[in-house]
Amino acid sequence: KMSVPDYMQCAEDHQTLLVVVQPIGIVPEESFFRIYKRISAVSQVNVRDSQRVLYIRYRHHYPPENNEWGDFQTHRKVVGLITITECSSAKEWPQTFEKFHLQKEMYGSTLYDSRLFVFGLQGEIAEQPRTDVAFYPSYDECETVEKRIEDFIESLFIVLESKRLDRATDKSGDKIPLLCVPFEKKDFVGLDTDSRHYKKRCQGRMRKHVGDLCLQAGMLQDSLVHYHMAVELLRSVNDFLWLGAALEGLCSASVIYHYPGGTGGKVGSRRAQGGSLSAEAGNRHRPGKGGISALFCALTSNGINADTSAEIGRAKNCLSPEDIIEKYKEAISYYGKYKNAGVIELEACVKAVRVLAMQKRSMEASEFLQNAVYINLRQLSEEEKIQRYSILSELYERIGFHRKSAFFKRIAAMQCAAPSIPEPGWRACYKLLLETLPGYSLSLDPQDFSKGTHRGWAAVQMRLLHELVYASRRMGNPALCVRHLSFLLQTMLDFLSDQEKKDVTQSLESYTAKCPGTMEVITLPDGLKLPPVPFTKLPIVKSVKLLNLPTSLRPHKIKSLLGQNVSTKSPFIYSPIIAHSRGEERSKKIDFQWVQGDVCEVQLMVYNPMPFELRVENMGLLTTGVEFESLPAALSLPAESGLYPVTLVGVPQTTGQITVNGYHTSVFGVFSDCLLDNLPGVKTNGCTVEVIPALPRLQISTSLPRSAHTLQPSSGDEISTNVSVQLFNGETQQLIIKLENIGTEPLEKLEVTAKTVNTKEKLYGDFLSWNLEDTLCQFPLKPGKIATFVVNIKVKLDFSCQENLLQDLSDDGISVSGLPLSSPFRQVVKPRVETKPLNPQESSKVGDFSHVKVGE
Repeated sequence: KMSVPDYMQCAEDHQTLLVVVQPIGIVPEESFFRIYKRISAVSQVNVRDSQRVLYIRYRHHYPPENNEWGDFQTHRKVVGLITITECSSAKEWPQTFEKFHLQKEMYGSTLYDSRLFVFGLQGEIAEQPRTDVAFYPSYDECETVEKRIEDFIESLFIVLESKRLDRATDKSGDKIPLLCVPFEKKDFVGLDTDSRHYKKRCQGRMRKHVGDLCLQAGMLQDSLVHYHMAVELLRSVNDFLWLGAALEGLCSASVIYHYPGGTGGKVGSRRAQGGSLSAEAGNRHRPGKGGISALFCALTSNGINADTSAEIGRAKNCLSPEDIIEKYKEAISYYGKYKNAGVIELEACVKAVRVLAMQKRSMEASEFLQNAVYINLRQLSEEEKIQRYSILSELYERIGFHRKSAFFKRIAAMQCAAPSIPEPGWRACYKLLLETLPGYSLSLDPQDFSKGTHRGWAAVQMRLLHELVYASRRMGNPALCVRHLSFLLQTMLDFLSDQEKKDVTQSLESYTAKCPGTMEVITLPDGLKLPPVPFTKLPIVKSVKLLNLPTSLRPHKIKSLLGQNVSTKSPFIYSPIIAHSRGEERSKKIDFQWVQGDVCEVQLMVYNPMPFELRVENMGLLTTGVEFESLPAALSLPAESGLYPVTLVGVPQTTGQITVNGYHTSVFGVFSDCLLDNLPGVKTNGCTVEVIPALPRLQISTSLPRSAHTLQPSSGDEISTNVSVQLFNGETQQLIIKLENIGTEPLEKLEVTAKTVNTKEKLYGDFLSWNLEDTLCQFPLKPGKIATFVVNIKVKLDFSCQENLLQDLSDDGISVSGLPLSSPFRQVVKPRVETKPLNPQESSKVGDFSHVKVGE
């Protein structure tokens, strides 16, 4: 019974000669495969004076039991052996040469020729000319390796051609031997060898065998003829196993004709039958003038056409592409009758699938693959199971069954970590699991899940992500565990049950306690990069709004009380183009300004989608444009909170245009940078604002108590307060105003003016008077300094014919109000005076006055 299937087999392998390359003794693996690569490069050789091409298939390991099936299909027979060894002294040479002979005995019954390549031995022994041994001083000094391989292939062809001629010649009177597979030998003991049935069986099997030899020798037309004859003979005696082999041979020859580029997936690995090699390739792999050329001269002189394959275009025996598949089905059905032919049946299915993939017949290919899945082989090792499932996955991928391909690759991944393996291969498991992601419409880039509806089966995707997490943990890589769990929570949040959300977050917190999640890209050993996973759904942000400064801190254009407005008006320009895109909306400039050094606010409307309280730590703003100090906040959102306002603050340190790009958070130990461009459906009033230079801040206090009455509403351009005083007619009182610079910029200018409002009778003389000379001497007023000036209030009224005037004055009181103070051509920031308690018993604090208005 053949034990080890070759899942890489394809139909064109039937025309190859099998050569095994193996090391003898202790040979460094790197050195061996370095030479093996050079040897295997000589894979096809053009026969001189002919259109025939020889193909060589190299293997560095081949089970001897598979070699016993060489008569059944000659491409399974090891016809060449190349051994590589190291020998440093003449004393070691006899032992080395003995090992070479022992190695030959392993395949001795089928070998046509063999070679021994010796590295490191120099001296008398190395100088002796030998046909089967080549000596090289080192692995770097072996320029003639390819030439030696060409000579070796030449010798193989001579033996192959002689065997083909010997068995193809009809020898009347001679008994044709019965070719058998290993398990048949005991069944033919005692049979009548003279019966017609037996002779037909012998003839049919030999015809099939000669067809194999013709195919290997590059005689495609002759092989088709022999296969057809073998099919007729074997069908007549119901020799089903060999009939299946003859049909498969017929299919292989027809595939080689129809698909000269090969079906194995290596484009350009083969050339069209009957074509010519390039000059370089022909010169490199073309044997010398002797040997093969001389042999062909002898063959053609005996009347054998060496170039029958040149007429392949008129081949009547070649199957059509549709018939190839039908014959494959028939052959596989015959193989299925024999339990010991499971490997042959499996490999035939694989070959048929590769052909159907070339023909774009995916559904039929899947039927062959489904049959291959259920073929019962011996108890396979774990490594063989992994190989089997991996190849099935690759074949399903070739026919476009991506999810089926991912299914078998995932089985192969699980097999890498099977309990029966002493040292599970978790790295191999993880690598195979990553390869299954495209088949399940899954990628590791969270951006792919923010572009619309979810693709794929979420339940399967979550299972796969959990397996990636488990494999990462067994690999001892907590950073990978955190990254995959974060991805699971971010992308599959809508599909997780409440209990699953709790379980995933608990696992995530346990991993981040050892290795916090970051925004760095993780690069795997094979070069694959895992992008960061920001938690844009924990919490979910629905709107972002930049807030204006408080009224007392807002900058205003300078308005002189004594002159014209120094600001200039800009022209009005109408544009019918309205930007609707989210990106343009966010880049829209806002009509208010922020001030360098002042605390600025951004309001977010968020909600918690989790069924438990969500703690968000270190939440702050992400900005570009100017240097910005973000002041992080911590918040706790109730379970499924609904919309909840959150205000994030920061201080711009420089001036210019600042853009709020997003925010950063720390949730469950994972640090996230969430950009607004990646948040779907977020509403915003614009995210770009101008930051102007730092402005003076003035705090004003008076010696009079505040008034509960407001004489006139303040406009949006001024800050006002009201103080009250009761005076008798003719009485005079002083109002002391204290000016304190509580900012970081000097105060450069002070203007004072008065206006009387709500007068009900004629006022005689100066109601208010002041002298600013002493006060202005203290300007510019430096930060932290205090200046004072005195306002004299003198009451002189005419009470004639006004009975209720005293009552009116008592009700109205006197109002002191002010306009904002500003340095020339600069704007002002004002403190939040409106938030201070109004206590009439305390001296009044009036915010940011440069001008004082006194109203009656």
